[in-house]
Amino acid sequence: MQTDKRFKRFSKGSELIQFAKTEAVIYTRVSTKEQADNNASLDTQLKHCKKYAEEKGLDVIEFFGGTYESAKDDERKEFQKMLSYVKRKKTIGYVIVYSYDRFSRSGPGGAFISHELKQRGIKVVSITQSVDHSDPSGNFMEGIYHLFSEFDNQLRRDKSMTGMIEKLKQGFWPFMPPTGYTNTNQGKTADQHTMVINDKGKLLKKAFEWKANEDLSIIEIANRLNARGWAIPSKRLSHFFINPFYCGFIVSKMVPGEMIEGKHPPLISKSTFLKVHQNLEKFGGGYKIELEVDELPMKQFVKCDCCGNNMTGYLVKKKGLYYYKCNLKGCANNRSQIVLHNKFELLIKKFTFDKKLAPIFKKMFLHLLSQRTEVNEEGKKAMQVELASLKKKLDNVEERFVTGEIDQTLYVKFRDKFRGNIHQMELELDNSQNQLSNLEKAVDKCIKLSLELPSLWRKANFSGKQKIQNLLFPEGIHYNRENDDYRTTRINLLFSAIPYLTGLVEGYKKGDSDFSAKIPTWVVPLGIEPSTY
Repeated sequence: MQTDKRFKRFSKGSELIQFAKTEAVIYTRVSTKEQADNNASLDTQLKHCKKYAEEKGLDVIEFFGGTYESAKDDERKEFQKMLSYVKRKKTIGYVIVYSYDRFSRSGPGGAFISHELKQRGIKVVSITQSVDHSDPSGNFMEGIYHLFSEFDNQLRRDKSMTGMIEKLKQGFWPFMPPTGYTNTNQGKTADQHTMVINDKGKLLKKAFEWKANEDLSIIEIANRLNARGWAIPSKRLSHFFINPFYCGFIVSKMVPGEMIEGKHPPLISKSTFLKVHQNLEKFGGGYKIELEVDELPMKQFVKCDCCGNNMTGYLVKKKGLYYYKCNLKGCANNRSQIVLHNKFELLIKKFTFDKKLAPIFKKMFLHLLSQRTEVNEEGKKAMQVELASLKKKLDNVEERFVTGEIDQTLYVKFRDKFRGNIHQMELELDNSQNQLSNLEKAVDKCIKLSLELPSLWRKANFSGKQKIQNLLFPEGIHYNRENDDYRTTRINLLFSAIPYLTGLVEGYKKGDSDFSAKIPTWVVPLGIEPSTY
């Protein structure tokens, strides 16, 4: 029986068929003000996005971005403005970007936003990374592109961290100077910083001396400082008194367990610093906070989501129960150790997966890592060709010296030069040989750990628990008392991919037990981004 055409418009999905969305918006961005001011990347992105829209017959009705916004910043104004616009305007069908890392570098977070827009009928399309949104494998690969972007971010961050650690070990302070010091060479690299003791530093020196020589109370010292023009809360003085920077040392979480002689001028002598601490240790009150308690492995690792302070721990002897608490006066964020540990196990359970998926996950992880490293066959072949050329040049120099064509001075000069280059090239080849095997070991370790994550953490000792915690969440986690739950900021890349990839696998699987054969034979490399200088 043929359906009356008058009822056709009431069928499911008819609205989408009747009103094809051809309207689009373009979003462009660079990461820093210097890039926005000094190169043509934004113009290049815009030009190619417009050309793409024209070729696809899309009507661009609005432009967003066109400025510098960090992709890891959750409060990108232009980005949020664009999202608000496309969600409000029902006729938008596309968000056009130059590449997916221009849209977001937050990995699963960017993929989630893209998925949310897709639910509204809006596709995020990259003009340099071809993805078929009508096919499950296309959506799968878009997710991989978002993970690539996050991985690239973390590589850059790790390179920056490596440089900062090196400066710290050399005795230079790469951060903002502590209270009492002024950096007269701000904006330069850490080894060019010039730390000068300012007026507050001179007053702080007096505070140390009062505590060391007269053993005044913190409140009395604060009152004296206040009388000299520096109104400072007494509690804040305690933070200054425990900072060894003021006696010439550098300490940082980036170089744990190390005391490094700093290049900055010390405010006080080491003996004065120690005398201050001898006097401070005379006072004790309330409950004692122990540095290492097996029952409190998350102390200093969990932060109060309300005020941002690291949470400490204590024992209620009458009950025989341990608690975590925020030390900020008036902040009632404290919770039973049992509750927070159970919640943490539930949190890390999200980073586990079925053992049957291990071979597929290993393949995914290795691809994810190898795409953004310098390990590639073409690069190795080029180095091998260059190495052979250098060895040939060295042989020629030796031959010319033996036959008398060049004197000993020239021979030694070029011999040493070529030997140095050959040694460097051989080192690089050795490193590239080892890099893939190291990546595989790292992936195997990650997978092995993931399969039993909650139980491994539960059974580990104090040190083992902390290692697992810091491996998963390098910047710690936040506990929100109101929601009675954790919030994470930064997650180790490989582990952060697990919940997202698990969701992709389950969605792609669709009940088929042999879905691994359907996973694409991996994609072409990422598209080339406009040059930045």
